[in-house]
Amino acid sequence: MTTARKSKPADSKATIYDIAKLAGVNASTVSRALGKPGRVSTKTQKLVEDAAAQLNYTVNPFARALPTGRTNTFGLIVSDITNPIYFDVIRGAEAAAAASGFTMILAESAESAETEFTVATRMAPATDGIVLASPRMPDPQIRELSAFKPVVVINRLVDEVASVVPDVGPGLGEAVRHLAANGHRRLVFLAGPQRSWMAGRRWESFRAACEWSRLESVSVPTKSPTLDGGRQAARDVIASGATAALCYNDLLAIGLMQELQAAGINIPDEFSVVGFDNIFGSDFTTPQLSSIASPLLECGAVALEQLLAISRGPGSGHRPGGLAGSGVPGARPLVLSTRLVVRGSSGRLVTALT
Repeated sequence: MTTARKSKPADSKATIYDIAKLAGVNASTVSRALGKPGRVSTKTQKLVEDAAAQLNYTVNPFARALPTGRTNTFGLIVSDITNPIYFDVIRGAEAAAAASGFTMILAESAESAETEFTVATRMAPATDGIVLASPRMPDPQIRELSAFKPVVVINRLVDEVASVVPDVGPGLGEAVRHLAANGHRRLVFLAGPQRSWMAGRRWESFRAACEWSRLESVSVPTKSPTLDGGRQAARDVIASGATAALCYNDLLAIGLMQELQAAGINIPDEFSVVGFDNIFGSDFTTPQLSSIASPLLECGAVALEQLLAISRGPGSGHRPGGLAGSGVPGARPLVLSTRLVVRGSSGRLVTALT
């Protein structure tokens, strides 16, 4: 009389010891076969893989990380997952992670510095490093996080932390000269979030470019960097006396255009609008939105590459002419250029404005 092999309960997960018993090998052999293929013979590898498949065994990356300290997983935290600016950042980072055999975990801070820090500290133990895209946390908290986990920041400079930053100067300079050539003499900057480092950087570069071109500049605050924020700021924009606006991002620019057009103001004959980031959909408007293109896809990819380099050990993150990538004092930001994309919202005027 034969006795049927007892199977594990349906709700019980198989272990390497179960696989070893079924395959007729040692547990250490199973560990090598599943963790480091090539260290066992082809015949043994197949025995182990067949047994694992029969038992529906799945490798737990966190269990594998216990002896090595690595999870092959990285985190990306964005300030607002609904903002199209992050689409290409996410896509670039994910592509770079996949190409290197890593998995990326995505999280959102909802524009909250407190939420961002909480999410980052919870994510840190389960990842090999974290990319912070336009973080809202103060510098000390970012340095605190980077002290025990590799961190790369996008769209911001933080002392002692690796970063990837678009150089806003070239694009903003082009935009201001373009508007000046159209006859504009007073320009308004539709501001971004107060906690955004990049918002301050864009305003300072905009103001400097206006001074160089001998144009008047004024800043108008917004409640949020969204379509609604742009709509709500329209009255203040008109009250500023400016004849053209350069906005912190494309969402503000599109919202502003919608409100101005609803009020019967012709764009660009009576008022010109330029956005920033050249997001997907910026050319869906009527007229199409002129925008400063930021290298978002490259920012995401390069940030992930830098994070991988840092996590692999000291000195391995060096990029010629770019980021030192060490997360220590002296790390240099990798700077990527911006450029102006001219469309119909800032078309050249027939006569100069007065």
